[in-house]
Formats: sequence, C-alpha cells, structure tokens
Amino acid sequence: MSTNTYYAPHGGHPPQTELLTDRAMFTEAYAVIPKGVMRDIVTSHLPFWDKTRLWVLARPLTGFAETFSQYIMEVASGGGSEKPEQDPNAEGVLFVVEGEIEVTLQGKLHVLKTGGYAFIPPGTNWQLRNRHKDTARFHWVRKHYEAVDGVPLPEAFVTNEQDIEPIAMPGTEGRWVTTRFVDSSDMRHDMHVNIVTFQPGGVIPFAETHVMEHGLYVLEGKAVYRLNQDWVEVEAGDFMWLRAFCPQACYAGGPSRFRYLLYKDVNRHMKLTLNAPR
Repeated sequence: MSTNTYYAPHGGHPPQTELLTDRAMFTEAYAVIPKGVMRDIVTSHLPFWDKTRLWVLARPLTGFAETFSQYIMEVASGGGSEKPEQDPNAEGVLFVVEGEIEVTLQGKLHVLKTGGYAFIPPGTNWQLRNRHKDTARFHWVRKHYEAVDGVPLPEAFVTNEQDIEPIAMPGTEGRWVTTRFVDSSDMRHDMHVNIVTFQPGGVIPFAETHVMEHGLYVLEGKAVYRLNQDWVEVEAGDFMWLRAFCPQACYAGGPSRFRYLLYKDVNRHMKLTLNAPR
C-alpha cells in the first residue's frame, strides 16, 4: 500500500499586501473553513495541555450541527497532557496527520505515527505526550456518547489507516472507497470517523440528503463539492461542516486522488423532544 500524506496547518500570518478575499463561508446549511484562515490569531488553548495550541473546526451550535466538536491539535516536542479530557461523557477519536504522539490508554502505552488512529470511549483514563523532536499535529473529534440500555460501551483501540483495507462503494470499480475503522453494524458505536478516497474523476453521483451531520477535513487533493445549492472548490487543508439534510455530492478534480476525514453520527434513535439531552 502506498504511503499516505496529509495536509496539516502550520499557522503564521499572510503579509499586509495580500488580498483578504478567500473561500471561507458560513451559511444556514453548511460552513467552509479553508486552510488559508487557519492562522496564528485564531488558535485556542486548553486547560492541562502543555506546549499545545489548537484550531477549533467545529463545535455544537444550536440550529446548526449539534452533535460534535473537532480540533486540529498542535503539540510541540515535550508537550501533551496528563488530564486531556474533562468531560466524563465524551468519547473521542484521534487521527495523526503529522509527527508522532504517545497515547496511554488505561495504563497501556501506544505510539501513534502519521496515519495513526485511536478511539477513546467515555470515562477512559488516558494521557498524551509528544516525546519526538518534531511538532505533532492530529485531529481530535469529540462527541457526547449516547448510551443505550443493554448495549455495552465500545472498547478503546489503536490502529493505523495503512493497516486497514479500504472498502469500495458498489459499482464504482474502486474509484470511490472508504476506510472504515469500525464495523458499521456495531451498535456500540454512535459515531463513525472514516477516511473517504476518490480517484481523479471519481464522483458522488447523486445529492446525498440524510440525517447524519458531517465534518469533512480534506487530507489530500482537490475537488468541487456540492453543498446545498452551491458548488464549492475545496483542497487539502480545507474543512466542511454540514448540518443534517444538507444535500451533498462531489467531483474529484485530480490530478491526484481526493481524500477526506469524515465524521458522522450514527446508530441511534432520533430525539423526539427538542434539545433533549444526548
């Protein structure tokens, strides 16, 4: 399997001579956060994290996407946290796009290199440290876990996308494949964070319109994406945030493949009371 590369922001600021026109947009149905707006001035920090800053790509907003948050974490050499998560109901996924991190889950040490993936159930005792000389950058997707009586909690696990065989969408001859980190029929999981890959010219040939919310971070390549009634050009480093039922489709633009990290909420009944706790 070929070695994968992923785009990661490095901050900085554009010169005063640069035009401010960009592709950033926020609508009632979707948002696009292009890589060009992920600068130093928009970073955040978290309690109990050393030598760390982050870009917040998504957070629950009433009337918009409400189920998840997503960060790009940037941890300098020697940085990390002994108390990374303060919410006992939060589950998480880590996906490394640059560098190397050490993650301790329930006392067991794991080294995650580029392409490394960790699922962390709610209530897990875990720590994270960058002991490598280079800065590490990784995605951290968080969601309040929706427990179901009679369905056990999912287990923590660590893997790398290089070790998982992508699954081709039927009828696409491999032009559209998905790297699935958990079985889609496993009812223990109420969110999926997968990687979707299109070969140049590959398409989603219909406007997907469904209840799942999405966060899509472009890891490689470029495409033109249909978001609601608009066609939007996106490239590696861009993030798209889609609320439920936002129509979506895409054409992969080439010359290389188009890949994105995809969040969606799954496998649970719809809440019948507005603002009911998850």
